[in-house]
Amino acid sequence: MKSIPIYSFFSGAGFLDLGFSFSGFDITFTNEISKDISRVYNSGMSSCLDKEVSITCNESIEDISSSDITEMVNIKNQNQFWGVIGGPPCPDFSVGGKNKGHQGENGKLTETFVNLICNTRPNFFVIENVKGLVKTKKHKEFFDRMIGLLEDSGYAVDFKVLNALDLGVPQDRERIFILGVTKTIYKKVFKVEFSGERGWFYWPCYERYVNAKYKYVWPTTNEFGIDIEKPSSIPQELMVGTYLLDNELKNIPNSNEFFNPRSSKFSFIEEGDDKRKSFKRLHRWRYSPTIAYGNNEVHLHPTLERRLSVREALRLQTVPDNFVINEDISLTVKFKAIGNGVPVKMSSLLASNLSYFLKQYLYS
Repeated sequence: MKSIPIYSFFSGAGFLDLGFSFSGFDITFTNEISKDISRVYNSGMSSCLDKEVSITCNESIEDISSSDITEMVNIKNQNQFWGVIGGPPCPDFSVGGKNKGHQGENGKLTETFVNLICNTRPNFFVIENVKGLVKTKKHKEFFDRMIGLLEDSGYAVDFKVLNALDLGVPQDRERIFILGVTKTIYKKVFKVEFSGERGWFYWPCYERYVNAKYKYVWPTTNEFGIDIEKPSSIPQELMVGTYLLDNELKNIPNSNEFFNPRSSKFSFIEEGDDKRKSFKRLHRWRYSPTIAYGNNEVHLHPTLERRLSVREALRLQTVPDNFVINEDISLTVKFKAIGNGVPVKMSSLLASNLSYFLKQYLYS
C-alpha cells in the first residue's frame, strides 16, 4: 500500500507527526510558525526517522491560502487520497490558560484551521485541542459551530476526549480529538448515509488502562529520599519511575540538560507533592500530571534534587530515545516544545486506528 500523504499544521516538535509516520502515513507538508521550535522538529525528526526532515513552511496559517494548499496537493500528490492533521494553539480554551476562547489571538486560529479544511477538502482530518473546548459552556457554542461548518462541507465528524493515561502513557493528559472523513467514505464503509450520530470511529481503547486514574490504588506522598516499595498491582508503563529510574539514561543524548537553579525546595518537597502551583515533585510509582512547561516550571525529579532533564520529559511524552534535539537550542524552547506535544504513543494508536478505517474504504 502506498503511504497516504498528510499535511500537518501547527506541527510543533513533531510528536503528532511522528505517531502518524510510525503508522504508515507520509508527512508531506509541515507548518510551524516558530522558527525556534522548527529547529526542535528538524533535529528530532531527522534523527528519529533517520533521514533529513525539516519544516516546510514557517508562515502563519492566516497567511496560507487554500488555493496554495490545493495547488500543492495537485502537484505533489496528483489529487490522490490525502489528509490534514494539526493541533491549533489552545491556551485560549484552557481552564488554566487565558480562557479568551475563539476571540483570543490563539483561539481564532482554530476557526482559521477549520475554514482551511473546508476550503481545501482533504479526504480526512484530525484536529487536537484541550478538553476545555467542549467542557466549558462559553467555548462549547463555538465548538458546535465549528462541527456544523465541517459537516456542512461534506464531512462525517466524530470527536472524543481521550486521556493519555488510559492509553498506556504515564501522564494524566486529557485532550479532545476531532476526526472527520468525507461522507462518501463514511457511506462506503458503513453502507448508510451519515446522519450526525457520534461514536462511529474506532477510538483507541485498552481495557487494562480504561479509567486508570481511578482504577488503581496510587501512592500519595512520602518523605523525599527514602526507599519505597514498588506496587505490584499497577501497570509499570503508567509509572514515571519506569522511564526515569534507568541507569543507562545518562548515556542518552539530552539527558544532562536541565534547569539547575539553586533552591532549598529541591531537598525538602515530598515525593508525590504535585498539588502545589509550582515545584511539583513527581512520585516514582505514580503517573505524571499534564506536562506543560511553557514557563520553565518543569516538574521535579522524584528521587533527585533537580528538575527533569530534556530526555526525561521526552520519555514521559513517550518520545523514542533516538529523537535527539540539538544542544544549541535553548532549554526554554525545548521544554515548551515538549510540553505542547501530543504523546507519541497516543498519536500512534490513533493514527493506526485511522489507517485501519481508511483501508476499509480504499480496499473494499
